[in-house]
Amino acid sequence: MDFSFHRQNDAVESEGLAVIEPTPSAIKRIALIGNFLPRRCGIATFTTDIYRALESRFPEIGVDVWAMNDGTNRYEYPEAVTGSIDADNPESYRAAAREIEASEPDLVWIQHEFGIFGGSAGDFLLPLLDRMTCPVAATLHTILSQPDVDQRRVMDALVARCQSLIVMAEEGRRILIDTYGADPAIVSVIPHGIPDRAFGPTDAMKDSLGLTGYDVILTFGLLSKGKGIETMIDAMPAIVAKFPKTLYVVLGATHPHTIAHEGESYRDQLKAQAAALGVADNIRWVDSFVETGEVLDYLEAADIYATPYLNPAQITSGTLAYAVGLGKPVVSTPYVHARELLANDHGRLVGFGDSAGFAHAIIGLLSDREALESLRERTYALGRTMIWPRFAENSIARFVQIPELQSARPQPIRSRPIPTRLPLTAIERLSDSTGMLQHSVFSIPDRAHGYCVDDNARALILMCRNKQFPAADRAKWTQVYAAFVQHAWNPDTHAFRNFMGFNRTWLEDTGSCDSRARTVWSLAIAATEASDPAIRQWARNLFETTLPSTAEQTSLRTRAFLMLAASAMLTIRSGDPHLVKLLTEFGDDLIAQLEGSRRADWCWFETVLAYDNARLPEALLRAGLALDRNDFVVRGLETLTWISDRQAATEGHFRAVGSDSFGRPFAPPLRYDQQPLEAWAMVDACEAAYAATHDDHWKTIATKAYRWFLGDNDLGLAIADPATGECCDGLMPTGINRNQGAESVLSFHIATYAINQLLAESYESETRTLGEFSFMRHQTLDVIAAPITAQTPRRSVARRGTSIPSRLEQPRAV
Repeated sequence: MDFSFHRQNDAVESEGLAVIEPTPSAIKRIALIGNFLPRRCGIATFTTDIYRALESRFPEIGVDVWAMNDGTNRYEYPEAVTGSIDADNPESYRAAAREIEASEPDLVWIQHEFGIFGGSAGDFLLPLLDRMTCPVAATLHTILSQPDVDQRRVMDALVARCQSLIVMAEEGRRILIDTYGADPAIVSVIPHGIPDRAFGPTDAMKDSLGLTGYDVILTFGLLSKGKGIETMIDAMPAIVAKFPKTLYVVLGATHPHTIAHEGESYRDQLKAQAAALGVADNIRWVDSFVETGEVLDYLEAADIYATPYLNPAQITSGTLAYAVGLGKPVVSTPYVHARELLANDHGRLVGFGDSAGFAHAIIGLLSDREALESLRERTYALGRTMIWPRFAENSIARFVQIPELQSARPQPIRSRPIPTRLPLTAIERLSDSTGMLQHSVFSIPDRAHGYCVDDNARALILMCRNKQFPAADRAKWTQVYAAFVQHAWNPDTHAFRNFMGFNRTWLEDTGSCDSRARTVWSLAIAATEASDPAIRQWARNLFETTLPSTAEQTSLRTRAFLMLAASAMLTIRSGDPHLVKLLTEFGDDLIAQLEGSRRADWCWFETVLAYDNARLPEALLRAGLALDRNDFVVRGLETLTWISDRQAATEGHFRAVGSDSFGRPFAPPLRYDQQPLEAWAMVDACEAAYAATHDDHWKTIATKAYRWFLGDNDLGLAIADPATGECCDGLMPTGINRNQGAESVLSFHIATYAINQLLAESYESETRTLGEFSFMRHQTLDVIAAPITAQTPRRSVARRGTSIPSRLEQPRAV
């Protein structure tokens, strides 16, 4: 990255901005949020100019523009705009946050003005920033020394979240530090950017604009109250008396917000004022939204620029910056930006509302053409330090100093060994004589949310599978969780209830379809794996009672859990026609759903991703092994490969499909929030794939998924503690969700058991026999399979007369 700063070095150092040689690769992509042309306002022009400056000065940096829409207005944005955000729609901010985070920017750069974001004082912006994992910078266009309660709350949150803050005046920096407690190290003063145009005489441009022969005074910008135009109109009689060929040009349309509330009444009042003072012929109203090029033309033609603004606290004025950039002598009221920019004899300052003062200053300049020309030259020289390439260079130089951009992603804790067993501490803390509580506040069980059959079913699975727990403890808790599951069955509705209050009162008559099926699955595990014969007998009996009504549901995950249950039960009821029928019908339906949703880049059962994704291919794999259905196995491997690829970060670690991803048709997964359930599901699915193929590749994938718990993840932070058996609720953009709910703790425990079982498995032969179905990884199968997705061209699915691959790769020689 070329970081030569050309002419601005001396000027930048004189402003206290040290020239920095940044790390070349520190910033590769920026998400730029603000108004954008063709929206008509100063922030839109500013953001557009920033984009163009970055594109020109740093073409190696990708810039994604996110434009703010106001109200119901929609704009025909240029291709530079990646997406837009509806200011008053909270969901629009959430959707944009997901898209921005998925693009993995190195920096989010906000152009902040209270009025362009929705909510109280623009607080709709804050949740979007909370979702960002990268550093955030903000250019602050308004900094209030006396904010109201909401403005203070929003600014405090913005200051706390940002790693870099840019202001355009020293007074703004002082307010941020003194009023808002900003760290001085992150606050930079960078003068407002301006277009570049050569220095020259005014006559040629006057001729082209029909201003020949006039001394031209100019004010430009969107017209609204507070601009102080009345002050200049009151000054005009005195100026015209001395210089009759003076023309005051008021350039710019009325501000859209003023139009919306008052129409053109303000402009009409100003015109009436001019007529009453007899200077209507000395004022030209250019009532239109003018593009930057036309603004520069009028500035070039102007002899004097006037900013009679009435707000002393105005900390930024783009129009003032533009005037200085073109070397215009400026007469202005002493608002903050004008005081700083026009210091050291770079302009003339007049009191607020002082029309006589404006007349005196302007007459003085027009009377001394030599002094006027000298002021032009000084002002133009100052402007060279402010042109947009300098603004871009100074901004990037500040950004690369952000510590988070100077260090790599936290390194995962890869050295931590996989534990062979976990203590019961966390399980017992969440459990009482009723069952397992759903949630916790940090590690403290949260009784306010009571219990659910989902978690007690998972706890029952853990107790039946993991024989490493002390026998007495395992027997005790198996009875508790089994009793909860039994009590959850509602014979009146032929369905399991799910949620129970802490007072043991059921909160519903029928639970969700998925919770009911997951409970049936737990009964199958208890019926086949429990140590206590009495538990096995009880589970078989309740399984038979609950399966028929649960199997009437059509949800894909409901059916997947029932397929897992039926596959397990066939190990003790070989050939059971009801179980075989269920597996056959539901497996065929899964394949039909797959073919119905398949696209060139989409090899999944649904058009969206959701939770517990790996359970779907696992169900096909286990059903295929149980029924000797080659097509089930092939499709299970195909879809497991596809979802595995999408849960693999570019750095190689497991990245669970985040809950932000749910419900987005044919869209790649987003990072957050990542939940332990997904890692456990992937471990189990890989065990099924290994059982079908004997390929160690699936042990590798399962190990990566498990190590997600131990810190091999996007944040490089362990969310589980093998010493206590605790597990936090997941990874969020801002760090770990420190709550330790039952689902998370159980996912960690069951995944720990599963990974140890999988890694202990080995086969002396590549041959696998299940009933009458025997195959090796390259044995010819009579299977018809659709082509694999275009996104993974190296992989193929078996066709008639070909072989079944172990993980959908080209067959290798044996």
